Amino acid sequence: MGRFVFKLPDVGEGTAEAELVAWKVAVGERVAEDQVVAEVMTDKATVEITAPVDGVVVALHGEAGAMVPVRGPLVEFEVEGAGNAEAEAAAPNPAPAPAPKA
Repeated sequence: MGRFVFKLPDVGEGTAEAELVAWKVAVGERVAEDQVVAEVMTDKATVEITAPVDGVVVALHGEAGAMVPVRGPLVEFEVEGAGNAEAEAAAPNPAPAPAPKA
């Protein structure tokens, strides 16, 4: 089992953030791919956000009324397989360049 961190997709051209209108799922709930998990509102429209994977909701990021940045974490799922959270956490930081010798 792995963790999959779903980040808010770009819901409109040039949109930097969206208001979280309502959650359609709860922590502990099993969801199917393409199931609506939240509604968000931009200055132009209210949009239903769907799950990109099958899994169990383990975390919801934000409360109704909160502003969520595009590409910011929205929902975390426990999924079959490796997920994507380990890859992000395990990504090595670049090593600092050695100081030049005088």
